[in-house]
Amino acid sequence: MDDRTDELHSSVTGHAIRHLIIMQSKRAGVGHIGSALSAADMLAVIYRHLLRAATPNDTDRDRFVLSKGHASLALYAALFLRGWLAQETLDGFCGNETLLGVHPQHQLPGVDFSTGSLGMGLSYAAGAALAARLERSHRRSFALLSDAECNEGSTWEAVMFAAHHRLESLTAFVDMNGQQALGYTRDILSLGPLAGKFAAFGWEAIEVDGHDLEAMRSAAAAPTTGRPRAVICRTVFGKGISFMERQVAWHYLPMTDADFSKAIAELDAAPCA
Repeated sequence: MDDRTDELHSSVTGHAIRHLIIMQSKRAGVGHIGSALSAADMLAVIYRHLLRAATPNDTDRDRFVLSKGHASLALYAALFLRGWLAQETLDGFCGNETLLGVHPQHQLPGVDFSTGSLGMGLSYAAGAALAARLERSHRRSFALLSDAECNEGSTWEAVMFAAHHRLESLTAFVDMNGQQALGYTRDILSLGPLAGKFAAFGWEAIEVDGHDLEAMRSAAAAPTTGRPRAVICRTVFGKGISFMERQVAWHYLPMTDADFSKAIAELDAAPCA
């Protein structure tokens, strides 16, 4: 993106996404907060700096897949800040007759693929990248998946497929927060050196701080090498809310009034980055 486009999307920040996550989660009484918070900075980079799309219906737009669909509230926040989602629609999150459910639905403008069944999103993104090649389009594909999804065999089938077809227009962001629904990933099924695994399968793999926006932007925007790219992002589950950080319980828990007040106070006191 050029500087002017970047300026137009300047409202898409990790801090703003986190604030909306907390507000909407409390209003709807819905959990999955920690997973959404860990991905907020990654989505800020994607929607502010990387995704080329004039409108959500632009046929030659870049495609994005939120493979860890349970973090949908972070995606809805990014779509709202990008100007693709109305306030009234956002306020309907998890309400009656809404398209904004716990998992994203492709009927919602701005959502390219319905997700929620973990381990499927990278396959969608690889298919989108191959389709772009067949159509001789310059559009790119981005996927954001969890490290726990790398426990799924289907993820590695997609990794092999993308490497075999040298899908250099495909970039996967991996939210390596080290947690999943029932515990810490290292205890459930350890992944070891994740960047090394992607590289061994023929990908370009770069490990960065998943809360360092410039590091993520630079890794994703580097010149292509003829291979798909994995940006392995070291993140903190529940990032930005002290009592949620690295606490497995906040995979599902909704907030009490006291939790909400403390979370908002911490966000208000934090730098708006």
